[in-house]
Amino acid sequence: MDVDGTMTDGGILMDGRGNEWKRFDVKDGMGIARLKRSGVEVCIISGRPSNATAARAEELGIKRVYQGVGDKLALLKDVADEMGLSPQEIAYIGDDVNDVDCLKWVGLSFAPSDALVEAKEAADVVTPSRGGYGAVRDAAELILQKNKDEGTFV
Repeated sequence: MDVDGTMTDGGILMDGRGNEWKRFDVKDGMGIARLKRSGVEVCIISGRPSNATAARAEELGIKRVYQGVGDKLALLKDVADEMGLSPQEIAYIGDDVNDVDCLKWVGLSFAPSDALVEAKEAADVVTPSRGGYGAVRDAAELILQKNKDEGTFV
């Protein structure tokens, strides 16, 4: 998953000393926790490095965290190869033009309701919630339901 615009509303607060703050929704965190409990591996692929993202990922127990990534699809393919997964076994949520290739490549893709048009057009599902306000939870619940119904999507 992408972070800014999916796990957050895309806003970044910065002070004059270079400190940054991001707002994360607890509903999204619960969705991630539910995915992890069901055996789904969660991975963050972000275009920009952020201590706030690293801290949130650690808090949620997300081990695969890649920040400052220029080519998200290349990294996603490397992770898939490392884990022995086909694109059909992977879901992705993203909100911007740098997520479009990943959204098109995976078996199930999501874009928050307030994502850029290009991301929404590339996604299989546009979540009812906005980025940073439950979009990741929407995606997580759909993945969990799909796993329950079909038993084939990991």
